[in-house]
Amino acid sequence: MAPPYDVLSDSDVAHYRSMSQYNVVHLTRPGPDYDGAARNFERWLDDRILEPDPRSMYVHEVAFDGRVRRDLVAALRLQPYADKVVLPHERTHQGPKEDRLALLRATKVSLEPLWFLYEGKGSGVPEVLERVAARAPAVSFAGPEDTTHRFWVISDPAIHASIHASLEQLPVLIADGHHRYETALAYAEEVGGSPDAASRFTLALLTDIADPGLVVLPTHRVMKAGIAVTGGEPKASLEETLAALRGRVAAGAYRNHLYQVLPLEGDLALVELHEQVIDNLLGTRNPEDFLLYTRDPEEAVRWVDEGVGTAAFFLDAPDVREVLKLAQEGKTLPQKATYFHPKPPSGMVFDRLERDRRL
Repeated sequence: MAPPYDVLSDSDVAHYRSMSQYNVVHLTRPGPDYDGAARNFERWLDDRILEPDPRSMYVHEVAFDGRVRRDLVAALRLQPYADKVVLPHERTHQGPKEDRLALLRATKVSLEPLWFLYEGKGSGVPEVLERVAARAPAVSFAGPEDTTHRFWVISDPAIHASIHASLEQLPVLIADGHHRYETALAYAEEVGGSPDAASRFTLALLTDIADPGLVVLPTHRVMKAGIAVTGGEPKASLEETLAALRGRVAAGAYRNHLYQVLPLEGDLALVELHEQVIDNLLGTRNPEDFLLYTRDPEEAVRWVDEGVGTAAFFLDAPDVREVLKLAQEGKTLPQKATYFHPKPPSGMVFDRLERDRRL
């Protein structure tokens, strides 16, 4: 097991590689050796390191920080954003998509579940997952970030049909995996196959938006250029600044050893921070050329004090339902809009994407 490929630093990759010759990073982070990842996958099958399952769905449960989140793992039909069934909320960049497409072409395997949110109320799906989770799990394991995990296999076709019927009319919001989703779409179009071919699907982890264990963390911004922002509410400390953001459409700011809170007009502080403050400071310049990101507010302060950046902006955790609402309206949020936590580990299950296999 390992965290998803895009949250791993090079040192993390080296650490997980050293843990086992069978760690999933040998597949998900092979560097330029995409064919080597494909050979590893086939060898692990031949050596029975990996065992094929019959047609299955899965229940995944993660316990962390006194919370529990329960997810469904299944194959999700790929649909273009224009259909408004799969809803993005962040912009993507070409580089990561080229890397993931090269890996998909080589392995022909969905190696990591993409993470989606759905409105479970009234669907009956959370209740089905709860009944499955009342059984003994197929496997339990410890994961990164002091998490513990349990995993169940659902092989009953009647349960499959029930879940399928409950979810097929519901839109899903991409929580994590925008680049990989767009890559999977491109691969499906490239490979082709019938509408029910495995190549037309992606491995997905789906979480009810109302799950009490669903946690989204804020990502703070540090600007590398720009003039000072004035007119906010002065605050004495970082802690006081962060506390003043809760329940408000507002952002914190830090520059020249001074803190302030900036009240904003609108529905989602992240969007309004960019539109009302950052875009005004940068003018026509691309924000992505002038922004650094961190989930640690103390690190943001340190970067400013050390001269890495000129000003830091702090945010409270975004309202996930507001993110969903904006996505349904077709609005794309700025980069690093959400950070859902903890990430589903890679290595629990894989899905082969043959065009001649029906799902």
